[in-house]
Amino acid sequence: MTTSAVQPSKDAAGDTIVQRKRAHRKLLAAGLVGSSIEWYDFFLYGTAAALVFPHVFFPDSSALMGTLLSFSTFWAGFVARPLGGLVAGHFGDKYGRKPAVVTCLLFMGLATFLIGCLPGAATIGVAAPILLVILRFVQGIACGGQWGGIVLLLTESASPKRRGFSGTFGQMGVSFGVLLGNLVFLGATAAISNEAFLSWGWRIPFFASALLFPVVLYIQTKVEDTPEFRELQEEAQKNNKTVVRAPLTQAIREHWRKILLGCGLLAATNSLFYISIAGVLSYGTAELGMKRNDLLAISLLSAALTVGVVLWSGHMSDKIGRRPMILIGAAMIIVWAFPYFWLINTRNLLLFFLAVTVGSVFQSMTYGPIAAYMGELFAPNVRYSAASLAYQLAAITVSGGTPFIMTALIAKTGTTTFVAVFVALMGLVTLLCAWKLRETNPAEVRNDPTAVPGAQFY
Repeated sequence: MTTSAVQPSKDAAGDTIVQRKRAHRKLLAAGLVGSSIEWYDFFLYGTAAALVFPHVFFPDSSALMGTLLSFSTFWAGFVARPLGGLVAGHFGDKYGRKPAVVTCLLFMGLATFLIGCLPGAATIGVAAPILLVILRFVQGIACGGQWGGIVLLLTESASPKRRGFSGTFGQMGVSFGVLLGNLVFLGATAAISNEAFLSWGWRIPFFASALLFPVVLYIQTKVEDTPEFRELQEEAQKNNKTVVRAPLTQAIREHWRKILLGCGLLAATNSLFYISIAGVLSYGTAELGMKRNDLLAISLLSAALTVGVVLWSGHMSDKIGRRPMILIGAAMIIVWAFPYFWLINTRNLLLFFLAVTVGSVFQSMTYGPIAAYMGELFAPNVRYSAASLAYQLAAITVSGGTPFIMTALIAKTGTTTFVAVFVALMGLVTLLCAWKLRETNPAEVRNDPTAVPGAQFY
């Protein structure tokens, strides 16, 4: 009697564990696909800004001025990202991670699709670049809000000992976004002539963003909000209160130092990443006379190879801590900054590939653990707001301006030396910020099966 009474409960418990694991695997897949298409939409613009938009939206400008104007519209998305992070963070901390993520993904897909519909300057004149900037701004707002929501959905729903690994399924979306964008661009340019591509073929990659909408529907209907946020909601409902009244105000008041240091964590990876996916594409084609498709293929292969580095670095941060991976990656970026441009300036495709790929490995080492680390730095009730603000401040101060700064520095000095200095300085910023911040997953937490990473900072 006792055995038969107990056995069903064991089976039920086992079934529950299996169901939870299965649900979490589906969440990881949804996070990876949604993040990949979201970043595809956002980075697609960078490739187009380097290769297409100077011809379509600034046809009357010189080659240099057209590139600078195009990269300035690219920057507009990064200017908007902190605003998106603030708005989504506010609602995500008050009402849940999932609704904020769904809204951001929806706006990103819509804005990207509409960019593909825009007439060029030859058709509607100055209205074309104005509309382009407006839609890029919407892209920036959506991108600014989605990162914090997706990584929190992944990490807050994960086992405490696997948060670094789970967070990488949001981080890997960056590499897959670049990969998808370059694949679509290469396919379009291979299928049609250069004239047809500049006339209408460039729109095809933007129309492909419609694939994001089924992902939005899946997350809305199949994914639950995170256990940590649901606990906050239940506690607030018992006391007839909201989870937090003013999450952004509270985050800034209580965590402003960590927000600024968190911003600095991204300086190295962001500067080198945007140079590799946008800056050197423009520099390689315009200044070095290299073929566009060759450089796109290099960017594609490099992104594919570094997906595994992001996954590995997040996994290792669960084993040895978040800071060691970030410190090592930042130090290596400082060391690699000058060889990176020496190799690129050879005009040799193999050496160009080596420069970009090795640089991508180092920046991926710093980027992988950041999803878990950034969340663990802050209390759950202000986590979305604080983590998003830190991440998006880096977007506006480093990411968006880097291709513009690179182009302007090379035009002014005629050399890449000062661009290498800039990258090395960004590496130093990340190194110092990681050194200043405390470890959220120290050895005593990793070795205690009941401990939760980051709990000591709540």
